[in-house]
Formats: sequence, C-alpha cells, structure tokens
Amino acid sequence: GKLIKTFDFSNSKEHKNQNQVGEVSERLNHHPKITNVYNKVSFELWTHDQNSITELDHKLANEIDKLLN
Repeated sequence: GKLIKTFDFSNSKEHKNQNQVGEVSERLNHHPKITNVYNKVSFELWTHDQNSITELDHKLANEIDKLLN
C-alpha cells in the first residue's frame, strides 16, 4: 500500500511548483518518494516505519494536491 499520483505538467512554470512540495514535506516532517521524468512528476506516499498508509500520508497528499492542481 502506497498512495501514488502522477502530475503531467504542460509547461515548465507549472513544473517548478513541485519545489513547494519540499517545503510542505519539511513542515510536516514527512517526505515522499519523488520521480521526475520529462514533464511528469510522480509522488509515492507511505509511512516507512509502519510500512503502511497513515493519516500523515493523506495529509501530505492533500497538501500536494492543493499546490499542484
């Protein structure tokens, strides 16, 4: 179990907004796996020490959606 979402950016300006995810991750002290290929950026969320999806993963996913949608 992981939460996975891929964003397909149409231009580089939108693509640069992914940097804000790092700021949110630091604030929540929860860090996603990020894969960046061309104009596609994927985020994988799960709580490593519990090896499952937790409320913190959902909270970070919601923050990422707000920033990138």
